[in-house]
Amino acid sequence: MRDTREALMVGRTSDGRAVRRPVSPHLQVYKLHMLMVLSGSHRITGMALSAGTVILLWFLIAAATSDAAYGWFTWVVGSPIGYLAMFGWTGSMWYHFCNGIRHLTWDFGVGFEVPELYRSGRAVLVGAAALTVLTWVGIFLAR
Repeated sequence: MRDTREALMVGRTSDGRAVRRPVSPHLQVYKLHMLMVLSGSHRITGMALSAGTVILLWFLIAAATSDAAYGWFTWVVGSPIGYLAMFGWTGSMWYHFCNGIRHLTWDFGVGFEVPELYRSGRAVLVGAAALTVLTWVGIFLAR
């Protein structure tokens, strides 16, 4: 065998015969493009929404428990780090929502041409950013 890749391609079938099997390329082989980033971001924002749901649960428990627990919650969320976390959670929510609409259109078989994929991806980014900013403008105007 000439190198490690050659050794990795050798495998055995269930009856013991030696066979050459393909090796999947690693991430370093692929050129990173917008569609890959959007796909990964959709997964990451889904996890961020789960973390934000824990904060929402904390809010509900604090509100139902006592004034002191609710006061401590509002102090934490009202801090600069709390605002940053809530802004990130809101951005994650809107991005996940907009990208979910995009996936829903795919379920109908619409938008699979490469230019349409990039156009809808940019629309998701612009829509999520605009909705996040509008949400926070509304929050600050309501105060």
